[in-house]
This record gives sequence, structure tokens and C-alpha cells, in this order.
Amino acid sequence: MLSTPSESGKTRMPAPTSNERICHHCGRDIGQLQRVGRRDACLQCRADLHCCLNCTFYDPACHNQCREPQAERQVDKEAGNFCDWFSFRRGRPGAVASADRARAQLAALFGAKK
Repeated sequence: MLSTPSESGKTRMPAPTSNERICHHCGRDIGQLQRVGRRDACLQCRADLHCCLNCTFYDPACHNQCREPQAERQVDKEAGNFCDWFSFRRGRPGAVASADRARAQLAALFGAKK
């Protein structure tokens, strides 16, 4: 993904498509890696890629900040980890659909649907 200069002269990143995998730290597309391993790092900023902040299940509003109830707690959300539930999220960091967030809040308030 290429960045484009804005009217102010500063470089801005274009909006990601739904298939882009974006680094949580620098906002760059990491490309089409087949599998993100524990030691893989962003080529632009060297941030760990296999971390909570890049995971589909990361949600600051949930218990342990993870929507996967069986996942082990990870204290450092930016550090690489060995989580078996890791799935690289698509789009910008923390981009959880508002409908999903609302459902999660309702489930937490009223209990899970049976």
C-alpha cells in the first residue's frame, strides 16, 4: 500500500480495504503473509505482528481484553505471544463493528442468549 501526500504536505495512509492486514503500530499493510508466527515483525517499524493488538479477538471492553473465552491472559498486548487462538484482524486496529460491540454489551448486561 502506498501513502499519498495530503494538501498540508503531510503523508497520510489511505483507508484500508477489508482484506488488508494492518500493523497496529505503524498502520502499514503487512502484505500477504501465509501465516504470522510468534517471531514475525513488521518490515516498516519492527513491531511484533503475533500480538493481541493485531488479533481479531482483541476487544478492550471484554474480560482480559479478549473475546475468546478460552484464550490465556496476555499481560503485554503489544508483545509477541504464543496464543493458539490468534487470528490476524483485517482493517485498522480496534476496528470492531458497532453491531458486534452492541451485542457484546447486551450479552454482558442481560446474559448470553440461550
